[in-house]
Amino acid sequence: MTTVVEAPREPVVRIRGLTKSFGGAAALKGVSLDIRPGEIHALMGMNGAGKSTLVQVLAGVHQADGGTVEIDGQPHTGLTTRQARRLGISTVPQRRELVMELTVAENILLGDLPAPRAFVAWKSVREQARKALADLGITIDVERTAGGLTVAEQTMVEVAREVRRGGKVLILDEPTACLGAEAADRIRALVRTLRDEGMAVVYISHYIDEVLSVADHVTVLRDGAVAHSGPAAGTDAAGLVRDMVGRDVVSTRPERPAPSRETGLAVRGLTHGGAIEDFAVEVRKGEIVAVLGPAGDAQSRLFDLLSGRRRPDSGEMRVDGRPVPFGRIPRSLASGLRCVTGDRRALGLIPELSLDENLMLAGDRLERRRLQRRSALTRRAAPLRESYGVVSLNRNPAVGRLSGGNQQKVLLAKWLETAPVACFLEDPTNGVDIAAIADIHTLVDDLAARGVAVLLASSSAEEVMRLADRVIVVSGGRAVAEHDVNTITRDQLVALALGGQSK
Repeated sequence: MTTVVEAPREPVVRIRGLTKSFGGAAALKGVSLDIRPGEIHALMGMNGAGKSTLVQVLAGVHQADGGTVEIDGQPHTGLTTRQARRLGISTVPQRRELVMELTVAENILLGDLPAPRAFVAWKSVREQARKALADLGITIDVERTAGGLTVAEQTMVEVAREVRRGGKVLILDEPTACLGAEAADRIRALVRTLRDEGMAVVYISHYIDEVLSVADHVTVLRDGAVAHSGPAAGTDAAGLVRDMVGRDVVSTRPERPAPSRETGLAVRGLTHGGAIEDFAVEVRKGEIVAVLGPAGDAQSRLFDLLSGRRRPDSGEMRVDGRPVPFGRIPRSLASGLRCVTGDRRALGLIPELSLDENLMLAGDRLERRRLQRRSALTRRAAPLRESYGVVSLNRNPAVGRLSGGNQQKVLLAKWLETAPVACFLEDPTNGVDIAAIADIHTLVDDLAARGVAVLLASSSAEEVMRLADRVIVVSGGRAVAEHDVNTITRDQLVALALGGQSK
């Protein structure tokens, strides 16, 4: 019997010799690759490897210094965003671009509302939106507001909008970041549907297991150049790590001093609407306790409540044995509690301020420092840059221009060097590359070794198994199980998080 091997389809996009520099720093160095219809092409690399720059050139946000982008056989040397969209290049960024106050239907048809005689035909809007979702097998009420959707549903709505606009190439930037396993599976199923219908999908992800399970082809960028490009079927995880980093990266659980008998952080009876019900946890000094649940469950509400941004309906909190009232940020900070948000851009950093200014922001506030010389700021920030491994191409750029991993290190340094007694960390490795993850895990280990009580909120079972001493599994706003991590496997932990089994 003769096996017929299907010839590869002609690329819809050919990228050849692409170069791009910013202020003398090379972001892309002769990048070449093909994007084919009916294929999921994963794009991987460290933060700062050139992925974002490549995508922005393809989408017309930046113009390349050299090289060509060929779409359907026609070369283009300076795409604009309008041209790229007209030629069928669509992008769904990691940060959602929906108008949260508008309905699903309005978002899907945004910029293309049927309006004969200057009046919007709302019945037609809803019908077209339903069809756009149904064509992709998505079931979402089109009259719901976008702000009321889950993160996974918001991603699906953005995908449906871009597909409806007739794109040939869909670029998805970290589409499963911050999602639990079930929601991430829904996104991956949608991506496979798009591939099977003939769309070319560029899939950007830091998750190696995910890439190997979903991708047909993998391209790895390192330092602005292609380090590897080939079929996913012939690629292994260890090889991808070496291609991305240039060396082997090992993140193993170190030996830490035994936790103290003293309680650093205690929360009892915490209740807030239907999101958290009667939640309780005690964390000893030098201990790491994780709260694990699907994205959007109770652990995602803890930052607002513990930091003082919101007041719960009921509950009490003690730091180092002393009561701390909820909703009082100055009292929370004075107690020694530090809460590090998982949303570094919106809540953790000020993107327009410099790297050094962001590093010293929390310490200067706590010390009530109002005025300072720039030279003194640079001198005080330098040890934090070094100890937290913060790297920048320019001397002191705006922090918003750093890679995600470096931004996260700045955020951690900002808070962890202010003498915390207890620390709440919300998804501390969200959206960072594999080397930065290993670095951040080491920083968290060191934090516990210093005797700080660490409460970790995460939607990653792997991260919990790597960092935590104990884990509390939450489902539907309630704690459903508690385990020492040495008594449970990663698969058992995932099953608990997805199944919500009782204690």
